Amino acid sequence: MTNDFNEQNFTNCIQPVLFTKEEVEQLDFNYEGYQVVRGEYFAHLFEPSITFNMNKVYLNMACIKKFPNVDYVQILVNSEDKKLAVRPCSGEEKDSFLWCTAKRKPKQITCRVFWGKIAELLDWNNNYRYKLLGKLIKSNDEFLFIFDLTSPEIFIRTVMEDGKPKISKRPIFPAEWQNQFGLPVSEHKKRMQVGKFDGYTIFGITEK
Repeated sequence: MTNDFNEQNFTNCIQPVLFTKEEVEQLDFNYEGYQVVRGEYFAHLFEPSITFNMNKVYLNMACIKKFPNVDYVQILVNSEDKKLAVRPCSGEEKDSFLWCTAKRKPKQITCRVFWGKIAELLDWNNNYRYKLLGKLIKSNDEFLFIFDLTSPEIFIRTVMEDGKPKISKRPIFPAEWQNQFGLPVSEHKKRMQVGKFDGYTIFGITEK
């Protein structure tokens, strides 16, 4: 898979309804200087996501519905590029784990060691909840979910006067997002691409 940006590939291939010549102005348009507005800024109930919370990890229903006949997955992490991939697989493959319940609902998996390594890699707070939006891609004849670990929605957990923890319903975002709408078009295209698992490590997660 090439990482070279190609505007023609980026352009949506779906054709609009027919317009008259007077309705469509012909211009030479390019994406230089444009940023793709981050999906995290919009409602995304039906987007694939992965959540880390209190030593647990789980994928949402949107992920599970994409693969109605898949029960097991592997998690792969690229520490250098800070990407996480979720690869559907069989239960016989090493380091695979069950990602859903018998009723095909999201299954929260306890993963203290894995969570600790992720938190250390990204300097995350153990008391917060982190949610990452992802995309389903096809690479080398395999389908995977790809998540950018540098783009989390962060939900802060605080302790109330009665001693009970309360987690914010409104996310905060990384500080570097403050003065931007998103990534430049060319970088956005590259961010979700993945080679033949170059640099990725498969993590085994023990279910509890």
